Amino acid sequence: MSEGAWLWITLALIGSTTILTRGSFIIPGERARLPAFAHRLLRYAPAAALAALIAPDILLDQGAFDPINPKLLAAMVVIAISLRSRNPWLPFILGMGVLLLMRKGLGW
Repeated sequence: MSEGAWLWITLALIGSTTILTRGSFIIPGERARLPAFAHRLLRYAPAAALAALIAPDILLDQGAFDPINPKLLAAMVVIAISLRSRNPWLPFILGMGVLLLMRKGLGW
């Protein structure tokens, strides 16, 4: 077979795999119910996914853990402000201000 045919076969297999895995949850609809404990566990999935994406970027500086890390200190400021204030913009503004001050002002 030519290379073009293998490409189309590969794309069809990848597409059908995606449709089958996602459709396995959609097609049964209400007939297939998750147990109650699975519903309780899935409530934490978005927070866990967000933490898994953000934590390595905050904790590691050039591939190594550094406790004096500008991103880590800015994240601590954001957490402290978020716990004290209900304003959604204040943690963002102050966290970025701390990060820019440490990066540009102090040269970290």
